[in-house]
Amino acid sequence: MTAKGTLAATRRRETARATAVFVFPAFFFIVVFIAYPIVSSLQLSLTEWSGFAKVAPVFVGFQNWRALLRDSIFWRAFGNNIRIVVLSILIQIPIGMALGFLLDSGGKKLNASKIAYFIPNLMSSVAIGLLFRYALDPYFGIIRYISGLFGGGILDLLGHPSRAMYAVIGVICWQYIPFYMVYFLAGYSSMSTDVYEAAIIDGASRGQYFWRIVLPLLKPTVKNACVLSLVGSLKYFDLNYVMTSGGPTYSAGGVVYGATELMATYMYKHAFKTNQMGYGAVVGMGLFIIVTTISAVTLFLMNRKEETL
Repeated sequence: MTAKGTLAATRRRETARATAVFVFPAFFFIVVFIAYPIVSSLQLSLTEWSGFAKVAPVFVGFQNWRALLRDSIFWRAFGNNIRIVVLSILIQIPIGMALGFLLDSGGKKLNASKIAYFIPNLMSSVAIGLLFRYALDPYFGIIRYISGLFGGGILDLLGHPSRAMYAVIGVICWQYIPFYMVYFLAGYSSMSTDVYEAAIIDGASRGQYFWRIVLPLLKPTVKNACVLSLVGSLKYFDLNYVMTSGGPTYSAGGVVYGATELMATYMYKHAFKTNQMGYGAVVGMGLFIIVTTISAVTLFLMNRKEETL
């Protein structure tokens, strides 16, 4: 082997070692915190177990999976998640985009507004849930006070089955609109000022500049924002559980449903409230499969559409 070949082989070995050094920590954490829990949950979903260490899990095969497919409460919870997905994308992203554009247009004089608008996203979801649970109280909350100012009576948003889900979605949007505002603000800031100056010289108005130039350039950012909102909405848990715990309940066809029940809250109740760890695991696996499938299909369709353009 020539000296040149030996040097190339040495470089490849060194590159392989360096790659292994940097990849191993990431691979280790992926295995420990992602792969192992998935495999463990899959094994647990094939058992019936109360969750107590002194009681051994009983293997029941696919009994839990068959029960999940027939579980109308789970599928109703899935429908609630889909409502959050649709309304979150339709509300959060357009408003976040508009606020980002206005703040970017205002320059440094609106820096204080940027900080003020972002405060809701800095708060804990649990704190926000508690705040709005009391704010929306039909007897002592601020909504009751505002309703009284206009001559109205008691307005129970969280206690009414037809209103509770939309009240929760409104609070979710209030919390996450600032995130998308900053997200799009970063996209606007990355655009060259030369593009704006050229558009103004050509006689474009601010509205024409946004719709004809900015929006097409922001398509990748909008796509990523939609995927983030989609995935987050499908696995939402904390704020909803603090505000309503999946309630209020109502009866339909002899089955008691939770008006704001989500797949994640349904999983939590089975696993930690009723000590049905096996069924809780199968609900969690169902949530995992649904989120993964919908996200993968969405990304595939978006990338395919880009390739055909």
